[in-house]
Amino acid sequence: MSNPALGNNPALNGKTLTAEELRRIYEQPAAQTQRPGVDAPATEAGFGAEQPPVITPSDRPMTYENTISKTVMLFLIVLATGAVGWFMPALALPAAIVGLVLGLVNSFKKEPSVPLIVLYAVAQGIFLGGISGVFEARWSGIVAQAVIGTLAVFAVTLLLFRSGKVRTSPRMTKMFLIAMVGYAVFSLTNFVLMLTGVNQDPWGMRGATIFGIPLGLLIGALAVLLAAYSLVMDFELVKNGVENRVPEKWAWSAAFGLMVTLIWLYVEILRILAILRGSD
Repeated sequence: MSNPALGNNPALNGKTLTAEELRRIYEQPAAQTQRPGVDAPATEAGFGAEQPPVITPSDRPMTYENTISKTVMLFLIVLATGAVGWFMPALALPAAIVGLVLGLVNSFKKEPSVPLIVLYAVAQGIFLGGISGVFEARWSGIVAQAVIGTLAVFAVTLLLFRSGKVRTSPRMTKMFLIAMVGYAVFSLTNFVLMLTGVNQDPWGMRGATIFGIPLGLLIGALAVLLAAYSLVMDFELVKNGVENRVPEKWAWSAAFGLMVTLIWLYVEILRILAILRGSD
């Protein structure tokens, strides 16, 4: 899902900014040299001394290269800790809870925290390893299929974005947010019903059928489309960050946002495949 830590930064959430707009966002007024009543106050135009410094040629800006390297590093951590979850599936549920908490904390932090982002990757790796091991034991080859499906959606979305054929729009983003709220409410309700034993179907409400089609497939298809749009939002935010030469630290937020979306996409595709192969 698109990362609020990226979307709340004006230099990332919008078109390429002018040099003056960047200065207003990132310049740190020299409060020590200001003279009361003569110089402009430090908080003029809403930019206080706590703002990060302006980007100069000597600073290290966010680039596609350092964003990719940080993203790859996080996924290597996910793979490494996934081995732990694969052989110790009992850790999957507590890891999922920890991952959810860390995901929320990282998403709404004003500044990226590398240790918390890395811990999120560790927790999610254990969670993914645990559920992947369980699913693979039940349906041989399903994990490889889910990985291929995830990479395929990622590649197609990236190619369409690079070609300029897909972009975000205010209207589409509003529809995305409404659909996300509905999806979140459904998922939470389904989880509570399964946890309390009210619905004893292995998939909960997803196991119900509509015109002979499992509801889980319809919900899963919607979730994949939402994840694909979330990827477009992530790509656009990364593009804005690189073009506006924001500080390199924001590459960690970009890597985190991509990791969140791809993990969500993998889980949804894994669940779709499991429902399709449920009669095996």
